[in-house]
Amino acid sequence: MSLPDKPTIDGLPDKWAQRWESERVYRFDRDAPRERVFAIDTPPPTASGELHVGHVFSYSQTDMIARYQRMRGRAVFYPMGWDDNGLPTERRVQQFYGVRCDPSLPYDPGFTPADKPGKNQVPVSRRNFIELCERLTARDEEAFERVWRLVGLSVDWSLLYTTIGARARAVSQRAFLRALARGDAYPAQAPTLWDTTFRTAVAQAELEDRDRPGAYHRLVFHPDAAGAAPITVATQSQPVVVATTRPELLPACVALVAHPDDERYRPLFGGTVRTPLFGARVPVLAHRLADPAKGTGIAMVCTFGDTTDVIWWRELDLPTRPVLGFDGRFLPDAPDGLSTDGRATYAGLAGATVHTGRERLITLLRESGELLGEPEPITHPVKFYERGDKPLEIVSTRQWYIRNGGRDEALRERLRERGRELSWQPAHMRTRYEHWVNGLAGDWLISRQRFFGVPIPVWYPLDADGVPDHDRPITPAEHALPIDPSSDTPPGYAEDQRGRPGGFTADPDVMDTWATSSLTPQIAGGWGFDDDLFARVFPMDLRPQSHEIIRTWLFATVLRGHTEHDALPWRTAAIAGWILDPDRKKMSKSVGNVVTPSGLLAEHGSDAVRYWAAAARPGADTAFDTGQMRVGRRLAMKILNATRFVLGLGEPGPDADVTEPLDRALLAALQPVIAEATAALDQYDQSRALDAAERFFWLFCDDYLELVKLRAYGQHGPAAADSARLALRTALSVLLRLLAPVLPFVTEEAWSWWQPGSIHRAAWPTPSELDAMAGDPAPLAAATAAIEAVRRAKSEAKVSMRTPLRTLTVPEDAAFALIEQDVRNAGVITSITHHPAPTYLAQV
Repeated sequence: MSLPDKPTIDGLPDKWAQRWESERVYRFDRDAPRERVFAIDTPPPTASGELHVGHVFSYSQTDMIARYQRMRGRAVFYPMGWDDNGLPTERRVQQFYGVRCDPSLPYDPGFTPADKPGKNQVPVSRRNFIELCERLTARDEEAFERVWRLVGLSVDWSLLYTTIGARARAVSQRAFLRALARGDAYPAQAPTLWDTTFRTAVAQAELEDRDRPGAYHRLVFHPDAAGAAPITVATQSQPVVVATTRPELLPACVALVAHPDDERYRPLFGGTVRTPLFGARVPVLAHRLADPAKGTGIAMVCTFGDTTDVIWWRELDLPTRPVLGFDGRFLPDAPDGLSTDGRATYAGLAGATVHTGRERLITLLRESGELLGEPEPITHPVKFYERGDKPLEIVSTRQWYIRNGGRDEALRERLRERGRELSWQPAHMRTRYEHWVNGLAGDWLISRQRFFGVPIPVWYPLDADGVPDHDRPITPAEHALPIDPSSDTPPGYAEDQRGRPGGFTADPDVMDTWATSSLTPQIAGGWGFDDDLFARVFPMDLRPQSHEIIRTWLFATVLRGHTEHDALPWRTAAIAGWILDPDRKKMSKSVGNVVTPSGLLAEHGSDAVRYWAAAARPGADTAFDTGQMRVGRRLAMKILNATRFVLGLGEPGPDADVTEPLDRALLAALQPVIAEATAALDQYDQSRALDAAERFFWLFCDDYLELVKLRAYGQHGPAAADSARLALRTALSVLLRLLAPVLPFVTEEAWSWWQPGSIHRAAWPTPSELDAMAGDPAPLAAATAAIEAVRRAKSEAKVSMRTPLRTLTVPEDAAFALIEQDVRNAGVITSITHHPAPTYLAQV
């Protein structure tokens, strides 16, 4: 045993991270039977930019569970992945290298991005763009791994995967092809939420409502006598006033809708009116979703202004009059159904942005007298892509979908049941899952019009005119996966037939990143690649994640597990809260209020940052607090100093036994602490486990050590000294192991001074291991109460703690008699008297 002269926590993360890796301390035992495996479906962080302190917070909490389970004798399957495909990576590449992807360009093998990109992005081929994505993500991933090692994550780095790697692509494409064969995946031409900036479709789970200023414009729709047979003569002469926040979509209007019970408009149902400026004949219909209290009580149905328009269009079987293109500008050709004058009016909108089109139409409506009064300003929620800067539009596109219960009540109910089968930590988080399932408005749109992603593994035959036959997709064999249809040829075709009549064409889209991330248990577990490993780890034991992606990652993974394996993908979901800034707002890279962890780890130490994470209640949003980190650093230093002191007292003799009442009381009091910490971690509550261990540790240092110090030095003979030394070392061993999941570096350092092997491979303590040495806990309570009274009296008298105490009056208690000498020594007490009251009184 070699003790340092001056213990320090500085440098421990680098020292032990390297040692753990070289000694393979956290390597998964691939021969372990399934009943001994504890498998974790680790969230793959988006490998774009930098990690922030919120990542450190939640991932540290998961690591505490992994370390605990490993010490309980489980073979812990704890992989790390990088979520490196998708829009965040593309945006970062565009900004970092100053490029944009143009799929029409040929590959340039010699392309080198500028050292200092200019304002104008340079167009590059799809292949060049993907190479830049791969280059930058590799750099980001190296930085991420360095941070995770400093944080002390006990992952098995040999299990590392990426969501754009060959295995992830093959698993994603395999799951897609099987869903296609089952009928769960299907293509459809349908209204699609569309981000005009990124030119891609957006799924329901990626939506975000943001309050934006708008205005109600009151438009006059004219009676249409030719199509108004059910309307009375008196009613026909009255115009219909519609209040809309989107007057620019007037040429896309296909109907007016009012509530079936609205007496104001019931006479109009079944008739038609003419749209202002454009003269299109549109029906007046009834539907339950029309709100009589909103605007004028009658709504303009356009294709498409919002998701309610889509519902009306579908349920009322309305025609389509699209006016906006994928770029967010008005299409060059007028939609069907406009009058001759209306088509001429539309020509003035062609090519305009939404904003410009709105301004032009408002001017024309004022001039025609069909805009009543001035627009009425309002603030209303507008749908955005969660990563976008412009409001979403709805355009009609051909996309791929996966059935998720949005249109199938039987599947929806089965997914609700899956949610009830899952163990939720904390339990109330299941409500968020059920709200999402109950609110599904359609199937899961998985295709994206992007570049750096997993390709849809499909080709289409071209007819004699070169038109693709989308009803006869060509699919690869599973053994050929992964494939990229843009560069690989389908079975039975040659490359020179690509794009030619009678040949084939590739599906141009890639999968949404969630379509791959929803398969992380299958990717990490080796589904289809390593069947033996997959059988040992699936279904997994734990899915840790934050609560805002219950609707995306958790739900989608449950869906894929249910449809592909008829099973939950894991047994427990542990939901972490957010980290809040000083204004109580969620820390987010998009908001720009994040704190990166490198400075915190350097200033406070990794164990201290982990202590802050551990102190938070599971699932609760937590304020960023460096004060808590300072508390954690103090605890880490105390562990080193206390260990050095205990070990410096010398080893107990070979025949040593714990015989003294105070020593036996200490170990008895430690038994329920072990039980409490164990029960807490079994419930994924690292906060309660830390609190129990920490409270006892400070009692051990502040009270017990002082009480037995002189006896441990040998002042009362060898047997009494051996009893104290053995009790001290036994309690220290237990406390280090209890604190090891939270403070891995400092506990490993202290353990290494006197124990063989890693503490993180040591057995988790049990109450029974102390049975032979534990006694009655009452003497410890009596001793701590007495020493507390002594300290209080000396503190109030403002004298040193080594100043002799004239008198200590104690209760007439048999327990105190057993530890009187230890108390007398620790308190430097001259006289001890007794009284019948259950209190301790000290006089300096």
